[in-house]
Amino acid sequence: MGPETISDPQFMDIAPHPHIGLSTLTYLFEGSIMHRDSLGNEVEIKPGAVNWMTAGKGVTHSERTPDYLRSITHELHGLQIWVALPKDLEQMEPNFVHIEEPQLPHWSEDGVNYRLIAGEINNHRSEVPVYSPLYLIEIKADKDSLIKLGEHLYGESGLYILHGSVHAEGQEFGPKQILVAKDAKLCEFEIKAGTSVYIFGGEPFPEQRYIDWNFVASDIETLKIARAKWEQHQFPEVPGDDGYIPIPPVNPTLGQKKA
Repeated sequence: MGPETISDPQFMDIAPHPHIGLSTLTYLFEGSIMHRDSLGNEVEIKPGAVNWMTAGKGVTHSERTPDYLRSITHELHGLQIWVALPKDLEQMEPNFVHIEEPQLPHWSEDGVNYRLIAGEINNHRSEVPVYSPLYLIEIKADKDSLIKLGEHLYGESGLYILHGSVHAEGQEFGPKQILVAKDAKLCEFEIKAGTSVYIFGGEPFPEQRYIDWNFVASDIETLKIARAKWEQHQFPEVPGDDGYIPIPPVNPTLGQKKA
């Protein structure tokens, strides 16, 4: 998300909306978001902290500019990753965890600084309670370096370049580009001083997933039920926020398989 300049009258005001079948991981580089959900949580997300909301069988939440920032022009920039739940946990009870930056594992090796935002890698483990084998790693280089993480990674991975540049397989890549490796064991690249990248990956599920708006499931019928429930106002409400986002028309690609 972003970078976006937030100022009057253009605030971030995402009214209450539903999710099923996934966890959302929100991690900010700049700015702030006030999170409220139907579980009763009201938490300000600040840069470096992790918001991990697991929808399971259904949760409603809103994301808004905090009141104290509505008179201040500021930047909003961050990541929000949607993580599908394993099939046997798609109907689990929803829950929410907020992890502050100092709680996240971090270490340095030869001029490169690492932070494990979620998951597990090389004997480091984040307190974010993930439900499948995965990892989200922040890498910031103080000097030109060769990064060789393949032996510690698993499954598939995507490398997102926030700042700076990365050299891999004879090509140069820059900010806002994503490199995808179907085999994370092949993860090796050169990184320039001042570069920041994020690697997200893990073991893929054996089943296909389908997505319709904010709903994720391993079968289409579950998505249809969730759509009808939201239209009929049967999802739980968000305390302190009476907004409502109408559901968009049916996704014409709903019958297609999604990885």
